[in-house]
Amino acid sequence: MNHLNLHITLIHILINGKKMIGIQFQPNTLIQKLLKTLPNPKWSNEFNNVYISNNKENLTQIFDTFRGVAWIDTRRFIKDKPIKDNPKLNIDSFRKRNLPPNYKACPEAYLTKLELKRYAFNTAKTYITLFEKFINRFKNIPINELSEIEIRIYLKELHDKELSNSYLHQMVNSIKFYYEIVLDMPSRYYNIERPRRETKLPKVISVNDVKSLLKSTTNIKHKCIISLLYSAGLRRSELLNLKINNIDSKRMLILVENAKGNKDRYTVLSEATLADLRLYCKQWKPKHYLFEGIKGAKYSPTSVAIIVKNAAEKSNLSHKVTPHILRHSFATHLLENNTDLRYIQALLGHSSSKTTEIYTQVAIKYIQAVKSPLDYIT
Repeated sequence: MNHLNLHITLIHILINGKKMIGIQFQPNTLIQKLLKTLPNPKWSNEFNNVYISNNKENLTQIFDTFRGVAWIDTRRFIKDKPIKDNPKLNIDSFRKRNLPPNYKACPEAYLTKLELKRYAFNTAKTYITLFEKFINRFKNIPINELSEIEIRIYLKELHDKELSNSYLHQMVNSIKFYYEIVLDMPSRYYNIERPRRETKLPKVISVNDVKSLLKSTTNIKHKCIISLLYSAGLRRSELLNLKINNIDSKRMLILVENAKGNKDRYTVLSEATLADLRLYCKQWKPKHYLFEGIKGAKYSPTSVAIIVKNAAEKSNLSHKVTPHILRHSFATHLLENNTDLRYIQALLGHSSSKTTEIYTQVAIKYIQAVKSPLDYIT
């Protein structure tokens, strides 16, 4: 038996006002026997797990007891690690805002923790904005006195406004960040009801539509932007972060650094795109970033969206086209050309194959190849 297939998860919980180490596990005789050897283990019906007192000695004993026997998942327990390799976050702009009278601003500790953990700027901006909406809904209640009752009231109000499930998830995350990460309180909000995640199929365009986009684009810089989004399956942020030396023309690869999930990866470099890039670099002479704005700064995300939108309008496409639709189309067209799903997953930088598998539902060639059961009996 391979014991390392077993795992336990450590979480912070609060029992009778005292911090405890909660230990979650799938029923297993060996794990249950080892848990009994820990100092005064008890069972919590509320949290549905075993728990012991939260102190350094007990944490050390957990590691000593399960080392080599089970994998110990501490992601929800040890929270002070900075997000790997993310550039230093600076959100001073939020500190220097001119706020209206009686407006409750995000606490300084919240901003500092976002910086220390090096959250991506867009994530930090979302968390700050949403958390401030929540605390200003209850202006007369001190932040630390807000409870699950107020959170549920507020989430119900958002639900009644028919806001998206994604928005509600982000709101819960912004609230949890304050109480569980900033204040280091136990997981008192893990039981807050979240909406079911929506499963929406990715929108894609056809190969002919892509050809039309490229043909309609006469500006070489704009053409390279559209071509890279599609031919390499890049996210808009990944495109804007590309540096000149990320283009490896000898191996025909593109190095994508610090992508979503703080991971580096390689993706493919199209020969046609490389030819256009050489023309572009000769004309525009970028110095650091592949696509630069004023004074050598990164190119604007809004500008990229406008470039794609204008190309779609010039091509007389009947449907909306965005940078991310080009990424979806890259994955779908690869799948339709019988590229292994595992390779597509690697090129897109997906952590889970389940994320990539959704493209099987929009790959038209695969769907058309399936015969309806009615055709077998008629």
